[in-house]
Amino acid sequence: MDIVKTLCSELGKSPEHVSNVIELIDGGSTIPFIARYRKELHGGMDDTSLRKLAERLEYLRGLDERRTAVLSSIEAQGKLTEELRAEIDSAETLARLEDIYRPFRPKKRTRAQIAREKGLEPLAAAIMLQGRETPEELAERFLRDREAASVSADASNCEPLTAEEALAGARDIIAETVSDDAASREKLRSFIGSHAKLRSEALRDEDSVYRLYYDFSQPVSGLQGHRVLAIDRGEREGWLRVSVEFDEDRAKDLLAEGFVRGSGACSAFVRDASDDAFSRLILPSLTRELRARLTDEADEGAIRAFALNLRPLLMQPPVRGSVVMGLDPGYRNGCKVAV
Repeated sequence: MDIVKTLCSELGKSPEHVSNVIELIDGGSTIPFIARYRKELHGGMDDTSLRKLAERLEYLRGLDERRTAVLSSIEAQGKLTEELRAEIDSAETLARLEDIYRPFRPKKRTRAQIAREKGLEPLAAAIMLQGRETPEELAERFLRDREAASVSADASNCEPLTAEEALAGARDIIAETVSDDAASREKLRSFIGSHAKLRSEALRDEDSVYRLYYDFSQPVSGLQGHRVLAIDRGEREGWLRVSVEFDEDRAKDLLAEGFVRGSGACSAFVRDASDDAFSRLILPSLTRELRARLTDEADEGAIRAFALNLRPLLMQPPVRGSVVMGLDPGYRNGCKVAV
């Protein structure tokens, strides 16, 4: 990523001024110092613009570092293709990058991983084709072929499986495959962000400063930051139970649209695995992500409100009846004194 070019596009500043500010920040200069004493280098940016530039610079550098780590990890696994590299290079947010990396991220020993170790991935792939055969028929054929292959190879240590166990393992593999699909996660993230409500309920009967949130529900798209912070505190202190509510049936339908084809027995099996992926794997992570985003935005809003309230205090006149002298130590153009 060309960070300077990206910052110029986002902030509407010239490459020369952006590069100068980056150099000053890397040299240890603070934002107030740059804003006041290096105006000729940044073209008169105010401290708000400079601070935004510094924050985006840190984010974009972190994104680039993570991108490099992701590429190295996938390449080490021998799974990096030119198409995948291009998709990773074009990712503009950490969330998008992590969605792409999810199928390749080293996982704990999940149910799907255990099923793969049992050799059930071909059965899952056959079911995903959603042909005319039923899952039970595919499982029986898969087990017959597996047994024949083990006998011919004299593999006496091959773990015996029933058709039900094989189908359960295949369902786990399909569920994880659905969960790891980056496009589906992005679609659900957008849907939840637009339609979800944040709900809080009382955990205790006693009165408290959180009484307003004992039975509270509001769409997250219009939720005020101070309410988010209050609900977060009430949850941490054990007064509130907090949840994210939305039409889960509609969300499951959106997820299934990318994987279910037709209306046969295998399609119903894939739909069941897709619903399991949503409830068990996708919903918890997207809910945590939404809550974290709401808290981050509320924190930034609180800081802005604090700055607005602090400014008139700092700018109020000096105490009546007292003599005040102010010094402006300008080393280049000389010091200024006001009495």
